[in-house]
Amino acid sequence: MTNSVVRKQRCAIYTRKSSEEGLEQEFNSLHAQREACEAFIASQRSEGWVLVRDQYDDGGISGGTLERPGLQQLLEDIEDGLVDVVVVYKIDRLSRSLADFAKLVEVFDRCGVTFVSVTQSFNTTTSMGRLTLNILLSFAQFEREVTAERIRDKVAASRRKGMWMGGVPPYGYRVENRKLVVDDERAEHVRWIFTRFLEIGSGTELAREVAKRGIHTPRGNRIDKKYLYRMLNNRAYIGEAVHKGDSYPGEHDAIIDREMWDKVHAILTESPRKRAARTRAETPALLKGLLYGPDGAAFSPTHTRKGDRLYRYYVSQTVLKHGAGSCPVGRVPAGQVEAAVIGQLRSVFRQPEIVAGTWKAARAHADDITEADARTALQQLDPLWDELFPAEQGRIVALLIERVDIGTDGLSVQLRMDGLGGLTREMLAGGIGDAA
Repeated sequence: MTNSVVRKQRCAIYTRKSSEEGLEQEFNSLHAQREACEAFIASQRSEGWVLVRDQYDDGGISGGTLERPGLQQLLEDIEDGLVDVVVVYKIDRLSRSLADFAKLVEVFDRCGVTFVSVTQSFNTTTSMGRLTLNILLSFAQFEREVTAERIRDKVAASRRKGMWMGGVPPYGYRVENRKLVVDDERAEHVRWIFTRFLEIGSGTELAREVAKRGIHTPRGNRIDKKYLYRMLNNRAYIGEAVHKGDSYPGEHDAIIDREMWDKVHAILTESPRKRAARTRAETPALLKGLLYGPDGAAFSPTHTRKGDRLYRYYVSQTVLKHGAGSCPVGRVPAGQVEAAVIGQLRSVFRQPEIVAGTWKAARAHADDITEADARTALQQLDPLWDELFPAEQGRIVALLIERVDIGTDGLSVQLRMDGLGGLTREMLAGGIGDAA
């Protein structure tokens, strides 16, 4: 009588726990799963089952994805022919998704690996075992989806009651005992941002002023225009809680009153072009400090009103000091001379020698800028100009123009090549946005 040789079956135990809660304990859920699986493997020693040395554990990772370090290592070892049997405590420890599990079973079949659940006895090598597996897995996925629905319903109900349901608190608030509490120092920044936006109406200019004041996000990052617009549209600042577009009275205190909120949003509903045009009439003097007459005297901005109409001018300092007739060009309409200067700038942007000079000036600070980059940046400014707010236009004019000389036969514009280089770097870095 001969003894049959029992083929050795190399068994790998896989354990998983969805949350990290309790993993720091000396004996946690992963240890309990492993202990049960080791006992099961030991009971099958007569069948040639032996435990492999490697451990495949995923703590704090959901079963709804296959992107798990422990599972990926297990699959690699299976592909390398190092595992014959995969042992888990329950099916859903391996996966809660029917689609994902089908992929795993396909790998197991291709590599000749058997899958065993300690608490749910079946064999995946048989059609009945696969049917049982699919039924159990369908219920596991159903349980996961129902749990997710319950969580979503709970969050929606809590938001309708105005409760804070976690996440990153809005700038100006901190979380205490799972509730939003006003952070006094940052709340002052929020009020200043809303007030200042009412005054200038420009997100681009406001972002620049915020940077000058040294205001940063709670993580220390720069506050840009997009961040500011999220703040200006966040209804938490008027004491409301929002869920999927609907607002409810919140449990937290408001930072901004409703009157200011309505004024800010009246501005936000206007198009950037309309806001720029309205602000331009209120904050003129584009060439202040740059315009000079034939006698070398500077021109100062002034205006008069006739009824509801505003008439703007630049007047020579010579005329202001010595009276009319003391300068051949004593007063010029502001709109006409500003339009003439901007027209010259736009034509200058297309001149090859200006593009080349701009490129050389920009390269002095950034070696990777090409002549094509300089040309593209200058061309982009032309269609963008009309949508920029006056404060931004004034800054760019001061950056590009050394001086403007006006005489009886016309005007001449003296450019600053270093300013053109700086503007090019700014354009390429995205530092000049639309009027909003």
